[in-house]
Amino acid sequence: MSLNIASNPLIDRLPAHLKQFIKPQNYEEYTPINQAVWRYVMRKNTTSLSKVAHNSYLNGLKKTGISIDKIPSMYGMNRILKEIGWAAVAVDGFIPPNAFMEFQAYNILVIASDIRQLENIEYTPAPDIIHEAAGHAPIIANPDYAEYLRRFGKIGCKAISSKKDYDMYEAVRTLSILKEAYGTNPKEIEEAERKIEELQNQKENPSEMALIRNLHWWTVEYGLIGTVDEPRIYGAGLLSSIGESEWCMTNNVKKLPYSPDAAFQDFDITKPQPQLFVTPDFAYLCQVLEEFADTMALRKGGHRGLAKLIESENLGTIELSTGLQISGVFTRMIKNEDNEVIYFETSGPTALSFREKELIGHGIEAHPNGLRSPLGKLKGINLAIENMSPRDLKAYNFYDGEYIEFEFESGITIAGTNITGIRNIKGELILIQFSECTIKYKDEYLFKPEWGTFDLAVGKEIVSAFSGPADDNSFDLVTHNPSSVTAQRIYSEKEKDLHSLYSSVKNIREGKNATFSLEAVFEILEKDHPNDWLLPLEIYELVYDRDSIFASQVLEHLKNIQSKRPNIKHLISSGIDTVVNSEFTV
Repeated sequence: MSLNIASNPLIDRLPAHLKQFIKPQNYEEYTPINQAVWRYVMRKNTTSLSKVAHNSYLNGLKKTGISIDKIPSMYGMNRILKEIGWAAVAVDGFIPPNAFMEFQAYNILVIASDIRQLENIEYTPAPDIIHEAAGHAPIIANPDYAEYLRRFGKIGCKAISSKKDYDMYEAVRTLSILKEAYGTNPKEIEEAERKIEELQNQKENPSEMALIRNLHWWTVEYGLIGTVDEPRIYGAGLLSSIGESEWCMTNNVKKLPYSPDAAFQDFDITKPQPQLFVTPDFAYLCQVLEEFADTMALRKGGHRGLAKLIESENLGTIELSTGLQISGVFTRMIKNEDNEVIYFETSGPTALSFREKELIGHGIEAHPNGLRSPLGKLKGINLAIENMSPRDLKAYNFYDGEYIEFEFESGITIAGTNITGIRNIKGELILIQFSECTIKYKDEYLFKPEWGTFDLAVGKEIVSAFSGPADDNSFDLVTHNPSSVTAQRIYSEKEKDLHSLYSSVKNIREGKNATFSLEAVFEILEKDHPNDWLLPLEIYELVYDRDSIFASQVLEHLKNIQSKRPNIKHLISSGIDTVVNSEFTV
């Protein structure tokens, strides 16, 4: 896939701040060993997962164009995904959680296009194409699950993060890159793991993003479906891990009924999970998601929602009862004795919107230094400006060109000349502009005439608060500069020679011309690459039921490797079992 040629129209409608994360797949950079790693995992998984995965998985492999024998191309995937209303894009490893979820809201599957090293064939903390394409893609062919994923993205991308969340994202991204980078100093990995552990041990109330990320982990990544006694796998992390997909079905892993409480169960990305959650069906996932969403600032607003935005120190939005949306970095609020927000401030560029569309003349150019405004009802008449009739407005001098003084129930006073007002589609005032304006609260000046024109945000209360801007076009969001990037491996001449051997075996299997015969490949392997175990398995697959003498030689070689490398003994045994018992035997 290239950045300027997309094979699915869904990609074209993505906003620029999401398109910045897309990168070319660069299919030609996959080595023959990469392709063999894919084959090993997929052959193993399709054999073992047929017994433990949800029935959507194997059906979805066919529907989404995922091949057993070769790493999928984005071109091919997008042509097929288009038929089920989805698309796929390639990215570089982990991307920020809000962006990841927003892609889902657009029915876009995010795929980290790199593939794990042979050394990490069982599991890697780094997102890779095995995890993304072979784990996530097949299940979205199930309509109920696809709808859950879309709704999760729509809600999740609005979750408010804390500073710790941003630090954790960077730490996990760094660790995943180091673990997949060839020749990384073990001390660097230890330091990266220590950083994550240090962040995990910081005691603070979890943010909305931390909680919804837990729900995502225990469903999309590590979810089970069915009953506690007879669960099936649907989570991509399990579907793409040949080790953990077997381990999770043993009694060593506790199975719990899925509920909103899963949001408060943390996870450790570097270790196998000690417990998993089981949903009865995909529809129940949406029910739990809605229950959780009802607790979010997105739907509750109020002082808690604004407090979360202030704590995040990042771009966010509040929506007032009139529908006016203020987007910026929130820095301050004043509450009354009933914990109602009576005043708020932003700092830096701020934009005003209504129904996710920026108000004309009220973008960041108009508010480069922030916005401040009182909220609530007016004193004496127990009425909010938004609820005042035309007669009320005239009676209290709320019309253009008139000097006015008034006081909120909170005690905040405003005095100035009413320049003009903006109304919503119901005819309610949502913004009033004043000149020569003075605003006071107790002994503090909240606004002075010399500060310029004052814009009063009309609304008696905050009904919603969420991460990011109301209108994506209000801010320059194409600014992502990751602290670390996935390293491209440089291969030695010996490694390139090994690639050519893998390539020869691949060509023989596919009936193409090959540089070496199988016998020649095996002879060179024994001499120059005695520790490589995956290519002998591929040779064994081709000769197992065709040349018993040669097959015995290869099998003996594999057993020798097992005795020398006990840490991969189970991988070789599993590979042999797949050859002997699999329907995919050539």
